[in-house]
Amino acid sequence: MATFFRFLIFVPLGIVVLLLAIANRQLVTVSFDPFSSSDIPGPSITAPLFIVLLLALMAGALLGGVGAWLEQGKTRRALRKARDEIEILQQRQGRSLV
Repeated sequence: MATFFRFLIFVPLGIVVLLLAIANRQLVTVSFDPFSSSDIPGPSITAPLFIVLLLALMAGALLGGVGAWLEQGKTRRALRKARDEIEILQQRQGRSLV
């Protein structure tokens, strides 16, 4: 059943990405220096638009994942501490339930 749902989600998503790539093949220049003048160009990359969009999407997903992982660190730390306390209490009673 899970395979069917993956298929149901990833096939249309793949089709949309393919159509995006076909429709946006023109070259664009992405400049990394917001203060550069037309006389002295700063560092830049020229690539097809769909590649720039996909890289921006992947960078956003990666940064969002790292941010969520860092935020959940407090919860993971509290869970670890609670498990340690449970283990200590169980050892005091002479039994282990974990």
